[in-house]
Amino acid sequence: MSRVQLALNVADLEESIAFYTKLFGVEPAKVRDGYANFAIADPPLKLVLFADAGEPGSLNHLGVEVASSSEVMAAAARARGEDLPTELEESTSCCYAVQDKVWVQGPDNAWEVYTVLADAPALAPAGETRVTVSVADPTTQSCCG
Repeated sequence: MSRVQLALNVADLEESIAFYTKLFGVEPAKVRDGYANFAIADPPLKLVLFADAGEPGSLNHLGVEVASSSEVMAAAARARGEDLPTELEESTSCCYAVQDKVWVQGPDNAWEVYTVLADAPALAPAGETRVTVSVADPTTQSCCG
């Protein structure tokens, strides 16, 4: 199982949840303060919504959710083999989940390939600043939100 992740900055989380529930015909998989995500089967999409994380209607970040840590490691090895800049994060707390992930830097966007290992009580670890991935400077991410 893998699916593309699209993370969006939204102005009104409740309004956005209502819209995407109607659009895709599914309820959110997770809703937290300022955050929601949808695990959509058709089309295979992980839709993530962030309130108050950037310009409403703008892209927060892109990713690919995979089923296992071995798939994350394979994606990291493949990217490094192609001389693409990568940053590996193992057992990191992000987006209300514990994840293994690799960030791969593209010409305009950073992409994350990740797997969810467990649920987490916070968006990011205590004391970590929430920073939106910047299209102009993707190295500014500290978490995926």
